[in-house]
Amino acid sequence: MSLLEPIFEALNRAGVRYLVAGGLATVLHGFARLTADIDLIVDLDPVEARRTIDALVSLGMRPRPPVDPFDFADEATRRSWIRDKGLRVFSLYDPANPLREVDLFVEHPIDFAVLWSRSEVLALTTTQVRVVSIADLITLKRLAGRPQDLRDIEALEAIAAARLERDGQR
Repeated sequence: MSLLEPIFEALNRAGVRYLVAGGLATVLHGFARLTADIDLIVDLDPVEARRTIDALVSLGMRPRPPVDPFDFADEATRRSWIRDKGLRVFSLYDPANPLREVDLFVEHPIDFAVLWSRSEVLALTTTQVRVVSIADLITLKRLAGRPQDLRDIEALEAIAAARLERDGQR
């Protein structure tokens, strides 16, 4: 996690409203598997989205597509990326360390306020991260529907059931 923690530290310092989703969220909830990037659902309010990009660019991260990274903060631009290019995530990478990559959802698959209210704050070694709940992660993975997502759903459902049993709610 030490490779990724500086990203979360920068986002936290900047006051970015983000939620970890995808493979890393699956790992943070307790299912050990490989994942190559950080999937983030961020507040897409223009000021908030700009804050996200500021924090990531300050770490030296650059967008994969040849665009100005700050275009991400513009709702009309994101809509055109979705409509014209079928874009689902805006990818940034660290040229100094290609293992550090962040994918930002260009639209909210579930209302951000709802995701935020049900999210969990989890401790890493040097910082904390806000992660989508297991139930919401399962929903997101059902929406994606790829083979890896279906395997993750099975593991997440087992983790959720074990938590319920452990907490005496079953």
